[in-house]
Amino acid sequence: MTLAWYGHLKFKFLEGKHVFAVILVSWGIAFFEYCLMVPANRAGYMTGTFSGYQLKIIQEVITLAVFVVFAWLVLGEKLRWNYAVSFGLILLAVYFATAFKPGTE
Repeated sequence: MTLAWYGHLKFKFLEGKHVFAVILVSWGIAFFEYCLMVPANRAGYMTGTFSGYQLKIIQEVITLAVFVVFAWLVLGEKLRWNYAVSFGLILLAVYFATAFKPGTE
């Protein structure tokens, strides 16, 4: 999704193209991730391994980890201390979301 959502900012072949063309290219890229993500979410949820909340929180931290690398390599942006602290807090959220079984208090 990172490539689909942010890649167009640096894709030279999309410069000057109408936004509709950019959207179609992005949807085409995102389609393949959805083909992997939907079955993975179904398997995680249907087997009782993860709740919907847990799946979403895990997905967000994976997305952010990929984005950190993407922003550094493709967009040329540096990871600043405040972003690193924010990312650490999100990792802490994953711990709290997955450390306890659903329904146990």
